[in-house]
Amino acid sequence: MRILSGIQPSGTPHLGNYFGMMKPAIELQEKGEAFYFIADLHALTTVQDAATLRANSRELAVDFLACGLDPARAVFFRQSDVPAVTELAWILSTVTPMGLLERCHSFKDKTARGFAASHGLFAYPVLMAADILIYDSDLVPVGRDQKQHLEVTRDIAGKINETFGETFKLPEPSIREETAIVPGLDGAKMSKSYGNTIEIFAPENVLKKKVMGIKTDSTPVESPKPTENSAILGLYKLVASPEDYQAMEADFLQGGVGYGDLKKRLFAGIWEYFSVHRARRAEILADTGLVDRVLEEGAQKARHVSDSVMARVRKAVGL
Repeated sequence: MRILSGIQPSGTPHLGNYFGMMKPAIELQEKGEAFYFIADLHALTTVQDAATLRANSRELAVDFLACGLDPARAVFFRQSDVPAVTELAWILSTVTPMGLLERCHSFKDKTARGFAASHGLFAYPVLMAADILIYDSDLVPVGRDQKQHLEVTRDIAGKINETFGETFKLPEPSIREETAIVPGLDGAKMSKSYGNTIEIFAPENVLKKKVMGIKTDSTPVESPKPTENSAILGLYKLVASPEDYQAMEADFLQGGVGYGDLKKRLFAGIWEYFSVHRARRAEILADTGLVDRVLEEGAQKARHVSDSVMARVRKAVGL
């Protein structure tokens, strides 16, 4: 079983990235043949400064490896190091109905938030389909908000198969039902777009300042505090043991503990949770050639598969 997943280098990796994609991907290394890529071509729709994109891509590679991605178990590479993916995206676009793309909510959501309505943003699902299909992927882990894109991929693959004969297998989604939305500093979903992120490897003083700045209500110290939609509890549940989480929840319900003390407990939980990863990150940074070696070896393995698939596609379409 081949597993495929990608993540955009659109900024410094944060807790939402880790619990939403990185941690599940690392766990899936043991379940099959994993292909994980840094989606730098996708990131061009929002990051349009060359130095920033390169820095983001490298930082993401370092952080993913530090968090447990094992290049001996997973193929890890930059999307742009497999140029055939853009050729396949063009071929797929020739059979993709406009109406299919017009129904995609991602374009509407991002333009509503002020992103430029570029062709790249509109055609994003076609490139995503190419990412998936070019590696003969069997399983694609996605959050519920990305399920539509995988359905589009299956639709496009079906169009190719109908038009040119059986060319692609249809990938199956693995919906991460168990992963709750990671709350940001304001209680909304943690996202770089919202400016409410907590970075995985922020320096201790920066991390503490961010956690202490989490938005809360004005409930007095002595009073019980609402647990529903609490960003403090939502984040603590991700990093604490079940026993520690239950103790914090009890403090919310009983009262007598202020938000400041609860935030300090959350900060300590986050700092401790990533302690091993911070040590691994320091080792990776000390080996200046490690990241480049990993990405190049991963790209070579990815190109070996993509070349085989593209030979089949070109033959099918007449190129």
